Amino acid sequence: DRACKERAAELRDEILFRQPESTHLGDCPICFLPLRTDHAKSMMIVCCSKIICDGCVYADKRHRHRENLQQTCPFCRHPIRKIDEEANKKLMKRAAANDPVAMRQIGLKHYGEDDYVRAFEYWSKAAQLGDIDAHYELSLLYTQGQGVEKDDKMQMYHSEEAAIGGDPRSRIILAHCEWKNKRFDRAVKHLIIAANLGHDASIQEVKDLYAKRFVCKEDFAAALRAHHAAVDAMKSPQREAAEASARRMENDGIAKDTALAAAVSVGRRLNEELTQDAIIAAVQSARRRENASSVY
Repeated sequence: DRACKERAAELRDEILFRQPESTHLGDCPICFLPLRTDHAKSMMIVCCSKIICDGCVYADKRHRHRENLQQTCPFCRHPIRKIDEEANKKLMKRAAANDPVAMRQIGLKHYGEDDYVRAFEYWSKAAQLGDIDAHYELSLLYTQGQGVEKDDKMQMYHSEEAAIGGDPRSRIILAHCEWKNKRFDRAVKHLIIAANLGHDASIQEVKDLYAKRFVCKEDFAAALRAHHAAVDAMKSPQREAAEASARRMENDGIAKDTALAAAVSVGRRLNEELTQDAIIAAVQSARRRENASSVY
């Protein structure tokens, strides 16, 4: 009845607006520091399906270069040969063993080839096994109607599941949906939760909304402190060295755009006429460029 539905909605909100302890990415398995929210600053290793931070990858490469060692996985030390066919076999083998990370990566590969039906199939399996990134990807497919019919309810479900799991990107999408429906307090809550996880785009949105008096001074100050603390926890000398190397590559015109950077570079904020389709289109157009470099 109505009372039961209202109570169910209240319980769902309690879970949805609970502050996660960390992002869905967790810690780097080598340095044990939290992985940064920018997916371009970490790398998925095919042989063991581990996500390694750029600092550990960079430090490992420098060590192997100095000692003239064979190229191996920084985590499991499995020999690495940059052959797409071999990498695909490893992914398929891990997917057959119900590895959700491998399934998600295969989905990305199919998406990059415009095979949205296969991408949907693999992401659905990965989501069933608890992969948060897969929930996020499915929310985009349901929004765009790629590989599946458009479904706003399923889009919201997967966005919420990803947000509950600690994905700050989903918080931005949910915040936009709430803003569009004029539920400003809920939109602000989503952005503050994401900002507290160290998500740069979200804290910028909070700053803009504070300037327009949609966020109170106390909440803004608390979000700033939490964001700074989260970002500081993700720093290390190795990661700073990796960033310096990436900047040198960028100056040489080598660095690639990332999906998140493309979404932010749309250049408009939630409280302006930024459509959800514009955010998602920017993410998806850049994801194809990013996909090729996401696997070690």
